[in-house]
Amino acid sequence: MGKTYERIDGRLRTFIEAQPLFFTATAPLSADGTVNLSPKGLKGSFAVIDELTVAYLDFAGSNAETIAHLRENGRITLMWCAFQGPPNIVRVHGRGEPVFRDDPRFLELLARFPGIDPAPHGLRAITVVTAERIRDTCGYAVPFMSYEEDRDLHGRRFAREDDASLNDYFRGKEHIERSMDGLPGLPLPLPPSTV
Repeated sequence: MGKTYERIDGRLRTFIEAQPLFFTATAPLSADGTVNLSPKGLKGSFAVIDELTVAYLDFAGSNAETIAHLRENGRITLMWCAFQGPPNIVRVHGRGEPVFRDDPRFLELLARFPGIDPAPHGLRAITVVTAERIRDTCGYAVPFMSYEEDRDLHGRRFAREDDASLNDYFRGKEHIERSMDGLPGLPLPLPPSTV
C-alpha cells in the first residue's frame, strides 16, 4: 500500500505541486509539549527547490508554533492529500529551518516563488525542509472535495500593515515571540521587508 521514495521527482513532484493545500506537523522535544498541525495554502507559496528540498512562505498569523519547534529541534512532517482524482497521501518527513528576512539566503529563496506576491501577506520567513523520508500511502478514506479558489482574506487583512504595524500586531499576540510551551518563536522586531 505504501512506498518509500529516494527523491521528490517525476509523478511525486507533479502530485505535490498540484495540491492547493498541505499540512505541517511539528512538536517540541518535551514529552508534554504541544504538538502543532497547520494547514498551508495560497497558490504559489510552496516550491520544490531540488529533489530533497522543499520550501514554503511563512506568512503573518496569530502564532508561531512551527517556527518555535523548528528553532528548537528541526523536526517536521509535511503532508498532501488527494481530494480529487486517484487517492493518494504523500508525507515528507525531514528537518526544517525558518529562514528569516535578514538571512543572506532569504532573497535567493524568495525568487523561487514567482507565482505569488508576498507583500500583502506579512511574510515572516521562508521555511526550508530537507527530506529524510518520503512516503506515500493509499488515501482510500480521504473524501472527494472540490477546490474552488484561494480566499483573499489573508492578503486583504495584512496588506494594511507596514513593518512597524506588523511588529505591533505580532507583539500583541501571545504566542508569536514565545510558543505555547515557552520556546523562542519569531524573533522581533522583524527586519525591514525587502518585498
